[in-house]
Amino acid sequence: MSTTVYERVRSAILDGTLSPGQLVSENQLAGEYGASRTPVREALHRLEAEMLIERVGRTVRVRTTSPEEILDIYEVRITLEGAAARGAALRATELDRARLRAASASMRAAGNDPAERAATNRVFHETLWNASHSPTLVDLLQRLNVHLIRYPSTTLEDDERWHTVLVEHDAMIEAIESRDAARAQSLAESHMTGAREVRLEMMTRRVAATGAGGADNN
Repeated sequence: MSTTVYERVRSAILDGTLSPGQLVSENQLAGEYGASRTPVREALHRLEAEMLIERVGRTVRVRTTSPEEILDIYEVRITLEGAAARGAALRATELDRARLRAASASMRAAGNDPAERAATNRVFHETLWNASHSPTLVDLLQRLNVHLIRYPSTTLEDDERWHTVLVEHDAMIEAIESRDAARAQSLAESHMTGAREVRLEMMTRRVAATGAGGADNN
């Protein structure tokens, strides 16, 4: 039951049903999910460890993420994505490479819907992470990505950025298939640096338009 409650609350946070800053309580969640307070309490402890909720005094709320923290996440992800691509070039199996090609094909088949683009892009990157055969890298990248997918906007809503991403992914696959670890790492780092720069530009435009800070993400 604790796992079920945890998964349901986590999904509610990730899809925005529970919004950043929203207060939550054990009694409220227990009533909503038809569970006792013990599995709810265990779920909240797990979510706090994942930095999805935070305790402020005696209250518990969905954690907010600042633009500065989002950019910091990108900085770390640049390094980790590079390491994953390098690992994929060194250790990917033929099945891994086939899955990468299939993920790339799915991206090219995606339409103009930003959410569809973001979803296929996530599958590509998750496939790349798994191709590294490094459980530690996969775990760290998954934890980082959680804080990005909470926000509805995506850097892929721009057509120019989308086509750039497709080209860069193809180059990464080529480097991985040729087992050029240094090139795969460099391409992945450059790819994520580009994503960070687009995100920075998006946040700057948003601040200029609203006069307030905030974080949206893919």
